Amino acid sequence: MMRTFVIPMVIVLVFLSLAATLMATSPVLEPSSDRPEPLTVRVQTVESESIELKVHSQGSVVPSTISQLIPEVSGRVVWTSPSLVAGGFFEEGQELARIDTLDHRNSRDRAKAALKRATAEVEHARYEYSRMRSLAERKLVSRSALENGLRAYRVTQAAFEDAQVSFDQAEENLKRTTLRAPFTGLVRAENIDIGQFASRGQAIATLYANDVVEVRLPIADRQLAFLNLPPLRNGNFPASMQPNVKLSAEYGGQVREWSGKIVRAEAEIDTSSRMVQLVAQVKSSEMSQELSVGLFVTAEISGLAVDNIISLPRSAMRNDDNVLVVDADNRLRFRKVQPLRHYKDMVLVADGLEAGELVCLSAVQTAIDGMAVRPVTQNLSAALRN
Repeated sequence: MMRTFVIPMVIVLVFLSLAATLMATSPVLEPSSDRPEPLTVRVQTVESESIELKVHSQGSVVPSTISQLIPEVSGRVVWTSPSLVAGGFFEEGQELARIDTLDHRNSRDRAKAALKRATAEVEHARYEYSRMRSLAERKLVSRSALENGLRAYRVTQAAFEDAQVSFDQAEENLKRTTLRAPFTGLVRAENIDIGQFASRGQAIATLYANDVVEVRLPIADRQLAFLNLPPLRNGNFPASMQPNVKLSAEYGGQVREWSGKIVRAEAEIDTSSRMVQLVAQVKSSEMSQELSVGLFVTAEISGLAVDNIISLPRSAMRNDDNVLVVDADNRLRFRKVQPLRHYKDMVLVADGLEAGELVCLSAVQTAIDGMAVRPVTQNLSAALRN
């Protein structure tokens, strides 16, 4: 009975003594201050620079000159050039098709015979009129006979001129049985073959020149402020004021580039999109590689050169065109800036910052003016420009 009470009491006393020992030997916690640790933020050192503004657009390559090959005389087609096929290349003055010349040779020969007859008649009338004048001077013929001789001469002279024009027209029609290329270029489409009848004024092929190609580039009207364009008078820009444009496209698994000029602006502004159509030209003589018609290209147009511009990432901008600046005491300060342009992932700032200042790049959710921070410098301007 005594063992039942003694053993538990001994165990309780042992545990109480151990607890007292631990409490007596435990370290004493010293009270600490409640100063918060400054927030670590990424900052960029402000650097001003001179840059050339760029404007981007896209468009499809089109030929500068498109023409219909139209016969000026009718007849059966007796020959076509091997180049007169879709995609065929031809040079200026090259024969592309021939029309049967039989009818036109006959017309020329008849006109030639009529001209000979008219020539003989006018020569005879001239001789008769000259003889009448001689007789009239000697009072051997009446005044009316002289006037009749003059009238006959003038009528035959008019008949001769008419015969001359008819012969020239017949000669020209005979030459027109051969259809020649008006310029150097390519065939877009053809719809005639040997043996078919070609009617005067009916197109038999569509041709386009390849010496110059164009790209229509839609530009928002507000983007025109970044381009150094002269005042629009007749739509064409002077050669000395045509902005440079760089075209690029992926073709055949490779990225290719071409250089050209902005030569004009179309007269009208699209009322729905508020876009202005600028026209870029690329000359084949200046191409290092062929620029195919129909290719979709991206354009980069060189614009104004501006000085004292500061490049910041978009993440640095806060509401109402504000940025966070870290002052000399490592405290955040709100600063109002004047953005010039939002470009790709950058904001180009024209005013409001000084060189050497630190701009906060980190996303601070609850930024308070005067809040202490620990800045970590990071220069992103070069990376952003690339």
